[in-house]
Amino acid sequence: MSAQLFLSPELVDAARVSPAWPFEEARKLVKRVEASGQKSVLFETGYGPSGLPHIGTFGEVARTSMVRRAFEVITEGKIATRLLAFSDDMDGLRKVPDNIPNKELVAANLGKPLTQVPDPFGTHDSFGAHNNARLRAFLDAFGFDYEFASSTEYYKSGRFDAALKHMLARYDSVMKIMLPSFREERAATYSPFLPVHPKTGIVMQVPLDSYDAEAGTISWTDPETGEKFITPVTGGHCKLQWKPDWAMRWYALNVDYEMAGKDLIDSVKLSGAIVRALGGRAPEGFNYELFLDDKGQKISKSKGNGLTIEEWLTYASPESLAQFMFQKPTAAKRLYFDVIPRAVDDYLNFLEAYPRQDWKNRLGNPVWHIHAGDPPAAEILVHTGEAKGTSVSFSMLLNLAAVANAEDPAVLWGFLRRYAPSVTPDNRPRLDRLVGYAVAYFRDFVKPAKSYRAADDVEREVLQKIDATLGALAAGASAEEIQTALYDVARAVPRYQDFAAKGATPERPGVSNDFFNMLYEVLLGEKKGPRFGSFIALYGVAETRRLIEDALAGAFVARETA
Repeated sequence: MSAQLFLSPELVDAARVSPAWPFEEARKLVKRVEASGQKSVLFETGYGPSGLPHIGTFGEVARTSMVRRAFEVITEGKIATRLLAFSDDMDGLRKVPDNIPNKELVAANLGKPLTQVPDPFGTHDSFGAHNNARLRAFLDAFGFDYEFASSTEYYKSGRFDAALKHMLARYDSVMKIMLPSFREERAATYSPFLPVHPKTGIVMQVPLDSYDAEAGTISWTDPETGEKFITPVTGGHCKLQWKPDWAMRWYALNVDYEMAGKDLIDSVKLSGAIVRALGGRAPEGFNYELFLDDKGQKISKSKGNGLTIEEWLTYASPESLAQFMFQKPTAAKRLYFDVIPRAVDDYLNFLEAYPRQDWKNRLGNPVWHIHAGDPPAAEILVHTGEAKGTSVSFSMLLNLAAVANAEDPAVLWGFLRRYAPSVTPDNRPRLDRLVGYAVAYFRDFVKPAKSYRAADDVEREVLQKIDATLGALAAGASAEEIQTALYDVARAVPRYQDFAAKGATPERPGVSNDFFNMLYEVLLGEKKGPRFGSFIALYGVAETRRLIEDALAGAFVARETA
């Protein structure tokens, strides 16, 4: 997302008033910069590597990058920006994740910083390093412009030393902010500073006996052995509880923007109060809604519910995932396999619409934000004898795979090349990837769920009329001509007449969705599908007539029953 933009005056003017949410967020930062006179802005995202990276982590980086690009356009690139992807890998591991191997190895090291817990996968120096590498590999593959930061490195290198000593000097102020948020029992033992045990390496949750702000040390007692220790708060010998840690990081690094999930609203408020007590400014940001699994439960790294990044990319492109992230970030969304086809087709539709739009609408189009202002041209197919091309939807490819029972991309390419002989996987590389995704999705989700039904008497008569109509079409009929012919058949059938449709008249009624739903269920074994005229144009008129023949003969239902 680091592409350079040509900032035309029309683009900048439209950006400064665009209602798209990344521009609304960017304008908050513009006010901050105007008030402070600063010449650079730091964006930050946080990641807790106690489990494998999930889509929520990716979403935070993607959305923050969208705000960053919007800010760069509004300010015409005159304010330098950086994005820091910060990993809280010095946190003590509290529990063993459900979705890892070698759980006994990890269980034996509970309480230690994640960068001191052995890697259960056996590929990196620590569990924290393994999960950090997984996160970075994906962010790099997607092309994000970011800098990675490790909490362990920052603590141990001394980059946080001054801020830690400053917080120790403001210890009482921090405690006044934090203690009211706890119950009495927790408040009695709470300390924002967590010493790392010099013998066991465990991050200790213990009350302090005393602290020395001038020396930069804390005193505490091991609750199991009674042994007393004096630990410097600097040099990685101590870390902070996460809310004070968040505030300390904002203060030490001068973070200007960081978004967070709605479950962290209270935490954002507490950390903001702490950073102000330190004499700093809380960053700008907003609270996005959480992702839910198919059961409506919050997705979790440790539980491994919902979708992983790798699972989404098995069936769809990174751009479709970014499309899912862009839409309505403050609304809760279920994140499971069924949402993928809609996200893919939404992305393709927006990509196709982009060239026809003015700047106002382009800046509200997700593809502008997904591609950092430089979306590629849509890949289209031009049918022999037609001047206007058409793009191919994911749902269309799924239905082609369904009727052909295709688990080989070459089968779908056979249909595509018959429709548009000049296209090849080489000159339509994104379409080629889309075909591969469709075959994988069909194999794993569509094929096992296919369910045909028999046509009733009315439907049988309608299908016979469609068959005759298709047979009477001129060779090479366009998708639009086929669609019009289908409408004409349906309009004559009372069951499918829709007098409430736009433009409908008593003489020429509209056509209800029930007509097309019948075609999907009887001919394709699906509940929904693409524009049927386009499907026939791609699949073939003769092939569609054979579908109708087989359906009327009961072949699909009989095969399914068998």
